[in-house]
Amino acid sequence: MTPLEAVAILLAGLAAGTINTIVGSGSLITFPTLLAFGYAPIDANVSNTVGLVPGSISGSLGYRRELAGQRGRALRLGVVAGAGGLTGALLLRAFPGAFAAIVPILIGVALVLVAIGPRLSRALAQHRHPEAHRAWPLSVTLFGSAIYGGYFGAGQGIIMIALLTIFLPDDIQRLNGLKNILAVVVNGVAAILFALIAPVHWDVALLIAAGSIVGGQIGARVGRRLPPQLLRAAIICVGLVAEARLLIG
Repeated sequence: MTPLEAVAILLAGLAAGTINTIVGSGSLITFPTLLAFGYAPIDANVSNTVGLVPGSISGSLGYRRELAGQRGRALRLGVVAGAGGLTGALLLRAFPGAFAAIVPILIGVALVLVAIGPRLSRALAQHRHPEAHRAWPLSVTLFGSAIYGGYFGAGQGIIMIALLTIFLPDDIQRLNGLKNILAVVVNGVAAILFALIAPVHWDVALLIAAGSIVGGQIGARVGRRLPPQLLRAAIICVGLVAEARLLIG
């Protein structure tokens, strides 16, 4: 690795950590960067996942005020997310090319859900109960999104925030904090498995980690100050850019 490549990977990690904390889809910066420097797709994927975990933790710490009072549902949904993340990581080892074709579809559906989230949330309000986080539809769909997150992860934050805003009656900033915690669980479980059995490039992972830790703090400072409507608009805008990158290649 040349010094120029090291700086580029560090800056990509910083940008990814920032975007992941506010929205999600930061891997669409780091993953193509690693591919451009000649890393094999599987090596780039697993190294990227391992490297972004510290950034997710950093972003979650930045959202600690919004996480107050969410311990119960974070624990319950975290178990579901962890199981899905482990499943996705195992699927990556067994079927490395399985999800490539459906990633744009998943992100596209998530963007529609984010856009219509408030209206759909109001329509579902009369069917909710105080323990909405225990409802099986949320658990099932979260498990599916966590499988995708453990497998590849680009855009998983967009998918998660879409699900949370639909199923849980809460402020989008609080749900964004919960999303960051769930992303830590998904990526953390996958990263542990990858560290044990996958070809992690630790120099790359450490550079991404260093950048994403700083980015996580920047993302939390920016994201927490955005009004709900502006945060939702930011999610949709970043998601559209991610969708375009995936479709164009």
